[in-house]
This record gives sequence, C-alpha cells and structure tokens, in this order.
Amino acid sequence: MLTSAVLLFRERGVDATSLGDVIAHARAPRGSIYHHFPGGKAQLAQEATRRAGTLMGSMISGSLAQGDPAATLRLVVDLFREQLAATDFRAGCPVAAAALEGGDTPEARHVAGEAFTAWEQTIASALWQHGLDMDRARSVAAMALSAIEGALLLAKAKRSTEPLDAVATELTAWVATLTGESSRPQGNSHEPLPR
Repeated sequence: MLTSAVLLFRERGVDATSLGDVIAHARAPRGSIYHHFPGGKAQLAQEATRRAGTLMGSMISGSLAQGDPAATLRLVVDLFREQLAATDFRAGCPVAAAALEGGDTPEARHVAGEAFTAWEQTIASALWQHGLDMDRARSVAAMALSAIEGALLLAKAKRSTEPLDAVATELTAWVATLTGESSRPQGNSHEPLPR
C-alpha cells in the first residue's frame, strides 16, 4: 500500500488522493488499510513520504558512492524526466507533494522537510569531499535541489522536459566545474555558471 500511495501522491498530490484510491490501486481489502495504518490518511501520508524520501536518498547515496556529484544530479533529473514521460507529465516528486500540501497531513510535510534536509546533507557531504568548504557545499546542495524541484514543477506545468533539460545541462556543468570533474555534456555550447 505504501508503494501505491507514493505513486498516487506523485501524480495526484496528497490532498487529492483518498484512502479508497490507495486501496483500489493496491488491490487490497478495505480493512487492511486501517489495520496497517490505524492513524488513517495522516499516518499513510507520513509513512509514504518517508518511504519516497528514503528511496530517493538511497539512490542519491548510491550514485554519489561512484564519486561524481555532477553525474548524480544529472541522474536525479533524468529519473524525473523519465517519470514525466511515462505518465504523460502527471508524475512529480511525492516528497514535494507532501511539502506543498499537507493542510490535513502536517506530519507528512514535516517528513518531507526531513527528507529534503537528508538529501541536501548527502549532496553537501559529497561536494565537501570534492574540495568545497562545508558552507559552500551546503549552499550548492540546496541550490541544486531547489533547481531540480523547480524545473520539475515547470516541466509539469509546461508539459515539456525543456526546464529539466536546461537544469541538467547548467547544473551539472556548474557542479563539475566546482568539483573539478569532467561531467560536462559533450557538444554543449553553453558556458558553465560562474563560481
């Protein structure tokens, strides 16, 4: 049921997804949701947001273990681009959905904040290991996630991957320059952002 909730939240948002929607998507018996989530939708939203945050955090950590922060950021953008294409521009970030909404589920909004903080810290740590001082690494990590999440929102609204493509190109070139990596896409005529 958590997987169904994550998938539905990223497409519909938290507020627009009912427990009945999750039950139907998961093909689960009606009583099972109350057995597993006695706190109802608030608990389901909180746990689904935590699951989505953990999954993305693991993907970021695993990619960063390969040693290239710029390539990791491109991987995140590529993942969102693929999800948009596969869902006719309906899928967004389920963690962002919990952060943006949450009037009825403030616990999920809190978990979303924790997930974003964990992602930022993971990216900042990798940037620090690549020579940036920690304050700059934190700032770059926050800017990178903000740019990616903002581009995802624009891509959904415009029904175009162009915002994600632009962020992938500029962000990876900038981070590659900052870290001394060579992740800049071949054939790119844009200059990297200044230090």
